[in-house]
Order: sequence, then C-alpha cells, then structure tokens
Amino acid sequence: MIIAQNISKDFNGIQAVKDISFQVKEGQTLVLLGTSGCGKTTTLKILNRLIEPSSGAVRINGEDIFSLKPEMLRRSIGYVSQNSGLFPHYTVAENIAIVPKLLGWDQKKIRQRSEDLLRQLKLSVTEYAGKYPDELSGGEKQRVALARALASDPPVLLMDEPFGALDPITRAAVQKEFLELPELKSKTIVLVTHDVQEAFALGDQICLMDKGGIMQTGTPKELIFGPENEFSRNFFSHQRLQLELSALKFKDIWKELPDAKRGSEASLESAQSLWEGMELLAENNQEMLSVINADTDSVKEITIQTIQSVYLEIKRNR
Repeated sequence: MIIAQNISKDFNGIQAVKDISFQVKEGQTLVLLGTSGCGKTTTLKILNRLIEPSSGAVRINGEDIFSLKPEMLRRSIGYVSQNSGLFPHYTVAENIAIVPKLLGWDQKKIRQRSEDLLRQLKLSVTEYAGKYPDELSGGEKQRVALARALASDPPVLLMDEPFGALDPITRAAVQKEFLELPELKSKTIVLVTHDVQEAFALGDQICLMDKGGIMQTGTPKELIFGPENEFSRNFFSHQRLQLELSALKFKDIWKELPDAKRGSEASLESAQSLWEGMELLAENNQEMLSVINADTDSVKEITIQTIQSVYLEIKRNR
C-alpha cells in the first residue's frame, strides 16, 4: 500500500531524514519508533505532504503522491496528531463531518457515518455529538480525533503520537479500544511513537530510527530477539524481559502448551502475547486460564509457571 524510496529531508543544511526506504503492506500497522529528534514525525508528515522531502519517492496504492495536489491527497488519508487537532468552535459532530463535507457527501450519509463511529468509539451520540472540544476529557478528544480521521473511510491512516498526551490509565484504555476497533482491521496504518511498549502492542512491523536513519526494520519478535546492531541491542535493554514476553505470542509456543480440559471457556486468543496472559492471570487472581487457537479450534491451558518454563526454554535455545 505504501512504498517510500530513498526519502531525505534537509532543514537549513541539517539532515533530519537520511535516505530511508520502507514498505507497508495493505492492512498492516507500521510503527516508526525512536527517541525525540530521530526523524520519525518528519517521515510521517512526508507521507501526506505536510512536509515536502528534499529527495526521494513515495507511492500509495500504486500512485505517486507528488503527482497529486496536497489537499486532494490528504482527503484520502486519515491523520491523527498528539493534541487531537479538533477545531474548538466546531461541535463533535461538525468536527467529524469536515472531510465528508469536502467530498460532497449528503447530510444523511454524514450523520449516519458520524453516529456509527461515535458508537464504535464508545461515545454516546446524544451526549457527545453536540459538545465542543473544550468540554471533553483528553481521552474523549482523541476518540473524536480518530473518528474524524476515519469519517471518509480512508484506506490509509497516519498517527503521530496519538496517545502521547494521555495519562497512563486513559492511554491503556484508548489503546485497547484502538486494537479492538473493527473499523481499523482493514486500514494501512503508520504510527509514530517513542513508547516501546506501545510499539510492541500496536505494530505489525517496526522501523527503529536514530539520527534520521532506519537502524532496523522487523516484527517486534525480530527486533527483540534478533538485533542487527549495537544500537538495536541497547535500545531495548531497559525493559527486555517484558518486551520479550510481549513479542512472543501463544501461537509461537502452541505445541509446548498443555491441552485444556474439554469444555474449558477460553479467556485469551493465540494471537495475544505471553505478557497479556500473565497480566490477565494476575488481574483475575487465577491460577489457570484457557487460550483458543481460532485457526484450529483447539484450546490450551496456561499458568504463570507454564509461561515461565516455556520462556526460559526459548532463552536457553537461542
């Protein structure tokens, strides 16, 4: 869906982005991860031409983005920033309707779409549609910003630190809703963050950046278990245990797990991580939970001890 080739950007002689290339497949989430000033936000803004590159090429869905007028390009790309970017003098409903109006949708279609998105994002239509942004909490603003970005059903969604301004509890709740939102299952997403846990939770692929360049690209599992250089190795050292457990999914260790008793009700899916399993065991104060593999319709059992032993065995074999 997105192909970036040899992108560079200079600001007054300072190279913010240095000859980087990457691809994002349709329906994937690519995370641009790195510390402040590494070039990740500049890279993101090049994709919708909020910033023009000094050199390089970008194609989205096979089309050269530099052959399009910027305003026309942006109507086909959803964009969510850290500060929500809502117009303060517009109501929630009016904010969500901005792009559909520009595209010439009729009022009935706009209203139906806005109401559907509000409901998906767990915001009551009667309570929130007529409110103004300064009447909303931080989490509510970001939900509305996401609804606005999705209103015209764009195939591509760009997100710049979308949860960065939220407190930890609200952030965790909004991230969970983000992962569960049906609307996002078919979207191609590029997300910027400096938060490693967020990158591992949300990303199919991660571009680890430093000083304007890409240091390594891969899945969370590839980055944490197969660092290609000293920078990648050191970047994840601080929370390595949690990150390794977050990168490993139950489907990765399916054969090592014991079968569940017949009739056991599953609490987890095989695509979820070992870390999520440990969290759920602790939260529910349970010794055992069941995990289902939807592809094979088989069910396994997990305990803290099972997860620990399998994890240690993987570590010994690497």
